[in-house]
Amino acid sequence: MHHFLKRLTAPSCERALFFLASVGLAVVLVMGRTAYAEPADTTDGGVCGTPAIYEKTVQKGVRFLSTLGQAEDGSYTKESGIGVTALATAALLRNGLEPGDPRVASSLDYLVKSIQPDGGIYTEGSFLRNYETSVAIFALREANRDGRFDETLERAARFLRGIQWGADKGTSQDDLNFGGAGYGKHKRPDLSNTSYLIDALRAAGAGPNDRAIQDAVLFVSRCQNLESANNTTPFAVKNPDGGFYYTCAAGGQSKSGETPTGGLRSYGSMTYAGLKSMIHAGLGPDDPRVKAATEWIQKHYSLESNPGLGAAGLYYYYHTFAKTLSAMGVDRLVDDRGNEHDWRAELIGVLAARQQPGGSWINEKNERWLEGDPNLSTAYALLALSYCRPGEP
Repeated sequence: MHHFLKRLTAPSCERALFFLASVGLAVVLVMGRTAYAEPADTTDGGVCGTPAIYEKTVQKGVRFLSTLGQAEDGSYTKESGIGVTALATAALLRNGLEPGDPRVASSLDYLVKSIQPDGGIYTEGSFLRNYETSVAIFALREANRDGRFDETLERAARFLRGIQWGADKGTSQDDLNFGGAGYGKHKRPDLSNTSYLIDALRAAGAGPNDRAIQDAVLFVSRCQNLESANNTTPFAVKNPDGGFYYTCAAGGQSKSGETPTGGLRSYGSMTYAGLKSMIHAGLGPDDPRVKAATEWIQKHYSLESNPGLGAAGLYYYYHTFAKTLSAMGVDRLVDDRGNEHDWRAELIGVLAARQQPGGSWINEKNERWLEGDPNLSTAYALLALSYCRPGEP
């Protein structure tokens, strides 16, 4: 994946320190990251992660997906479309399996069969074309070590641009749909799908100045509880806490509900998704949107729950949390209570504690958004852990 900082070399450490100091986030950047220090117990009650715990946890998860979770045709939970297969395949590739491994190869073959004439990668008749194509891009990009998927990725990215709300479809920039992407089953875009769009375009080779990404970040900005030149929606002034909610379109919606004044409540998974999208769109450390979002994650740092939603969407949250902090170049951060967090070690510990004896993960407290499916939750958990690997950029 593309990251805000590619490696913690001396020059990039200086850039990371400048970025984080500028937004007021206290961090310690660890040079080289060759080993984990033994941190104190986490404030969230999880056990602390060590290299040994990391390796054991990852291997158990990989073994589950590649043996018990996978169907004979290479798919995972295919009744839900190809999304779970794509996420599981990307998770295995990011955790050490090679594209030529028979278990991975069969899943890649399954995904390739879903390439449509329009270039999208989705189940025929799917209402989830943006989501499925985006996560398929993640998987194929991870497998594209010999360039065999170059054309497929290019066509898939072109397809995503074609279904994004934009000026070429007659959508004015004043329209709150502008720049966004949605599932397709609802006639409005949302932040989750728009963040997937941005990540997928980046994975397919687009830079931060790409028109589709710049259009998308305007939609992202309008889903933030922060009034600015980029966001004059009526929601921003009603709950100006700097966090993000699900969508500003079609009257606005937060999965966390509304404030007493009619504002849309911010919550964890969308705030990390929004912040990551802004970083990938090239927003700098002085941008007030980035500052406000960073302050929100400092205030609401948690690995026990998806802040604002409790157990709902917890494993999606873990994945987005890890990917965002990795993109920011953060190794340790201090929350607004003065507690320092080695977030990688803490996340490893929490996921190790939540892992089932057979190696899977499942959201036992809240099955919303299919997290009762062990294939999906395990894919999310392994993807999150892939950003915790010692030496991972």
